Amino acid sequence: MADDIETTFQAAIDAGKINGAVVCATDTEGRFTYNKALGERTLLSGEKRPQQLDDVLYLASATKLVTTIAALQCVEDGLLTLTGDLSSIAPELAAKQVITGFSDDGETPLLEPPARPITLEMLLTHSSGINYHFIDPKVARWREKFGSWQEEKLKTVEELFNYPLSFQPGSGWMYGPGLDWAGRIVERVTGKTLLERMQQRIFDPLGIHDAQFYPVTREDLRARLVDLNPDDPDAVGRAVIGGGDMNKTTRGDFGGHGLFMSGASFGKVLHSLLSNDNKLLCSATVDDMFQHHLDPQATGGHQAALASRMGAFFRVGLGLETRLGYGLGGLLTLQDIDGWYGERTLAWGGGISLAWFIDRTNGLCGVGAVQASLPLDHDVVNSLKQTFRHDIYRKHAAWKEQKQP
Repeated sequence: MADDIETTFQAAIDAGKINGAVVCATDTEGRFTYNKALGERTLLSGEKRPQQLDDVLYLASATKLVTTIAALQCVEDGLLTLTGDLSSIAPELAAKQVITGFSDDGETPLLEPPARPITLEMLLTHSSGINYHFIDPKVARWREKFGSWQEEKLKTVEELFNYPLSFQPGSGWMYGPGLDWAGRIVERVTGKTLLERMQQRIFDPLGIHDAQFYPVTREDLRARLVDLNPDDPDAVGRAVIGGGDMNKTTRGDFGGHGLFMSGASFGKVLHSLLSNDNKLLCSATVDDMFQHHLDPQATGGHQAALASRMGAFFRVGLGLETRLGYGLGGLLTLQDIDGWYGERTLAWGGGISLAWFIDRTNGLCGVGAVQASLPLDHDVVNSLKQTFRHDIYRKHAAWKEQKQP
């Protein structure tokens, strides 16, 4: 018998590998639903309480999908364009140069000017040249020598990600903080904080009232925070990202990683895109999200990244043999996979322990949030995410069989 969510997740709980999980999935019409909370969360006092569907989770990089929607709403409103020059809105981006290495003495960075402007489309698809420092050794070295990260103060997007580009805009692909910059651009063109804009244009239309960027200060949400526990007394989501505390260095709303909300609420966002209900974006914009958005040069860089030592992370559960592209908001399958994802399924995750997908071909979407214990067992967590991805399809297929006359 294939692995199922209930058995394998409970075994991991019993073994002390995870504390629990929240899994939410539904079909296009909302007739098939699978909502399950497993295990327990631990309070600061040490008291244990059963995991609930409305517990507030750290989304980490799943924040990027919500920020993508906010940016695309600005495009629909005429405040931004996908392919226009952002220099007048974000002069800091225009001022960035491309680092190609260091001088022979190792002291002077070798920089060249950008050959073309950075666009919103590049930011949304990780093809702008803005990479995470822990992925590119050249950037890591520049940051160590010249960055402001060591200063004892909380940093804005502009301050935390002030380092050079890793490649010429549009000429490659590498995962990075482009969505953090996109979130700041949304703030600049709307005059609102990213949370204010999201609440007005994304959360309110879907009846979501449990979202907040780090730090979570609302007492009604703090009482439901999964991450507020003895292993994570500051509720920065340490287990989600494998033990780090990136949130503790930030100030403001970070559109690439900073959002907290319940799994059930995040599922509402997924379902709105799946059903294309026009509550968040017009139908044509949603359709465009599920198209491949990398030009040939960037596509080559993406394929190289998928095959690299970090490729398993970038493929979010898919095999190297699968034809893959990149849409607006996540990885895009470019083929049907028998018994699983349909062509143009959009998928990504959050940190090490959260996974989501939207499959418009098969009419199914879902989010699986594994509440890992520390120290994090990567192999167990990755296996559980894969069980979630596959078992939801088996459960959906079984439900459809039962509904046949």
